[in-house]
Amino acid sequence: MQSEKRQIAILGSTGSIGTQALDVIRKHTDLFEVYALTANRNVALLIEQAREFLPEMVVIADKQKYPQLKEALNHLPVKVWAGEDALSQVVQAEPVQMVLTAMVGYSGLKPTLSAIRAGKAIALANKETLVVAGELVTRLALENQVPILPVDSEHSAIFQCLAGEANNPLEKILLTASGGPFRTFSQEQLAHVTSKEALKHPNWNMGAKITIDSATLMNKGFEMIEAKWLFGATTEQIQIVVHPQSIIHSMVQFRDSSIKAQMGLPDMRLPIQYALAYPQRIESDFERLDFNRFSTLTFEEPDRNKFRCLELAYRAVQKGGNMPCILNAANEMVVAGFLEDKISFPAMSEIIEQTMEEVSFIVSPDLEDYVQTDAEARRKADTIIAKLNKR
Repeated sequence: MQSEKRQIAILGSTGSIGTQALDVIRKHTDLFEVYALTANRNVALLIEQAREFLPEMVVIADKQKYPQLKEALNHLPVKVWAGEDALSQVVQAEPVQMVLTAMVGYSGLKPTLSAIRAGKAIALANKETLVVAGELVTRLALENQVPILPVDSEHSAIFQCLAGEANNPLEKILLTASGGPFRTFSQEQLAHVTSKEALKHPNWNMGAKITIDSATLMNKGFEMIEAKWLFGATTEQIQIVVHPQSIIHSMVQFRDSSIKAQMGLPDMRLPIQYALAYPQRIESDFERLDFNRFSTLTFEEPDRNKFRCLELAYRAVQKGGNMPCILNAANEMVVAGFLEDKISFPAMSEIIEQTMEEVSFIVSPDLEDYVQTDAEARRKADTIIAKLNKR
């Protein structure tokens, strides 16, 4: 590790990943320093974080919250910016060495691209960036010689399993999934589940959006697409395995048939810390895995008929072009609708599928195409949701 502190910009510091990243930094102030913090609209928590960590700058995406933020930090040596464009500007600051992209959904794409163009190392927790524009993101990262360090527990596990295996190409990725809270439910039971029930994940403490994605298995579909771009794998090389205990975070199989697995208790701070400190492993006070408590680890195949969001993710990545972008936009709309009790659990996949069928398909999209596709898919999904509510 370099003697100077690594300067970190956190996009989405008030969310689940952002707050846990700050917990890691809080315990390793000799190694890391917060250069910038950003939030969408949670101004109260952003103010609290800024007062504690005294970053060079903070950004609130919601411009209406700017006066409150500015006034609260007026007496501190902290620059205060607002607006979505500011998110893309703050990551370009010369002292920033690493950008943790912990924003939720499509909103993370443009700032991540801006950070890559500025040559910043990316600690990627925003899987939608690669789902929406994987080809564009990975090409730019290669052109700018920017490392993308995965923060998702599964992709961090794969990354760790591949360490030291540069001359040994992977044969297969075994991407593990908890199965979510409804793993054993029948289709009849799924028709009546509530958002409150869906938010009770059996193993992980995550934000609302990703928790719902985990319940529908869309999160695992997104992770499959993300793994394709991160590790240069084909969809045929990625096997999703339901592992309810969430102790094995993912595995890699090599051509000699050997399999490497990364294991540990479910704690997002571990992959966050690994990415922030890479290539070093630094000390932690995280709870250690006691195998005597986990005498049985089980595995099963996911049900792509019952959890159709996973099937739609496979369909989208196989179609290519802007179809994963359509998938993501529609999913963000239906998750919001489900959380607001506007639509049922099964209706989410039905609306996504209809949106995928009706939005314009583009074989080789550029950034502007992705922007327009996202907007069109959201409008379409919103229209379908509105029609369902009128029945």
